[in-house]
Amino acid sequence: MTFKNIFKKDGGGSSGSSKKEGGSTTPPPPTQNPEFTFIRSDTNTQDVLNLHDRNHNHNQHQQQDKGRLSLDRPHSSSGRPRSPSKLSLSTLSPRRRSNSSAHVPADLPSISSTGDKEQQWELRAAKLAQSGQPSPGIVPRGYGEEVVAHSDDNIQEAIRLHEAGELGRSTAIFGRLADPNGPNNPLSQVLYGLALRHGWGIEPNLPRALTYLQSAARNSAAVEELALKAGMTKGGSAKGELVLAIFELGNCFRHGWGVQKDPVAAREYYETAANLGDADAMNEVAWCYLEGFGCRKDKMKSAMFYRMAEKQGNKILGNTWIYKDKYMTGG
Repeated sequence: MTFKNIFKKDGGGSSGSSKKEGGSTTPPPPTQNPEFTFIRSDTNTQDVLNLHDRNHNHNQHQQQDKGRLSLDRPHSSSGRPRSPSKLSLSTLSPRRRSNSSAHVPADLPSISSTGDKEQQWELRAAKLAQSGQPSPGIVPRGYGEEVVAHSDDNIQEAIRLHEAGELGRSTAIFGRLADPNGPNNPLSQVLYGLALRHGWGIEPNLPRALTYLQSAARNSAAVEELALKAGMTKGGSAKGELVLAIFELGNCFRHGWGVQKDPVAAREYYETAANLGDADAMNEVAWCYLEGFGCRKDKMKSAMFYRMAEKQGNKILGNTWIYKDKYMTGG
């Protein structure tokens, strides 16, 4: 099983599932010995990457605009099969209006029709990431490259152990690298959060999984904001981690993993990740617009995002309707 399979959607919204409300918040069973594959992608292309030691090459990645690091997920022609690999969180006040969310800032920057849209969406992602309140036991801290560089642990070794089936040892390394008071590595925080979510060599803990995903989003957002302010229009070295964390938080809000369900937040997080090139997020936000999950139903927008996903190779079987003339406006 490749790393792609780890990140397929549970509950497969875009596969036509009607489980929008309620449902179990129990995490999926742990996967067995998945492999990790990373890609660099944008909304048009994707290239498989060899994972370099990011701990020792942080400055180099910041200086070179190499695009976003993301996970190469499987392309399925049969829709979204359920997979024991994704989690979801959310918090919704019972008296809150259906078009608002405590997890979506009221002052999110709007997307202008002029200017660099990808940069605008990245700023929006950073705002979303920084909106979450620090969780108990997780103290936000700067992205400590100097600490990471002197750590005996490294992500490659953790991945090797994970693929070899030594999940406990692998997760322990991810946990040390994710430590907010130590290396504070955003990618490790995402992977440790997923380990806590799925019980990869550790007792499942959905609330704590959420805290690490939130920390990953905040830390990577801080790096990206500095890169954008420095004039790097395509973002910096943590762009992939930011998009991945935003997507995973969208899953949390959608399914209620570690927090109550929040359809509005789920749709907003999915749409943000989708506009930053995540093909899975494109399919998920397309489903949201199709079903009216966290938004008004809009088949035009739904078709647009489904077509975007297909261009990335992430096709949903039977979606021929998205090419009807009446749904072709908008992309």
